[in-house]
Amino acid sequence: MAGLSSGIYNTFFRSNFIMLSTVFAGAFGVQMAFDTASTKVWDQVNAGRQWKDIKAQYVQAAEEEDDE
Repeated sequence: MAGLSSGIYNTFFRSNFIMLSTVFAGAFGVQMAFDTASTKVWDQVNAGRQWKDIKAQYVQAAEEEDDE
């Protein structure tokens, strides 16, 4: 266990620049994962009620009105 913690320290936290880079990269990755997951949940909960789901109906209706 001491070897693992020593290796992690030497790899990620020994240099301030590398530590900050690791923190920012990790935060960016977590943000992207959270955003993707929350968007998928939102789309599943609101399926059929979003503009992207019903747009075709209104575009088709507008085209039929233009043809008359």
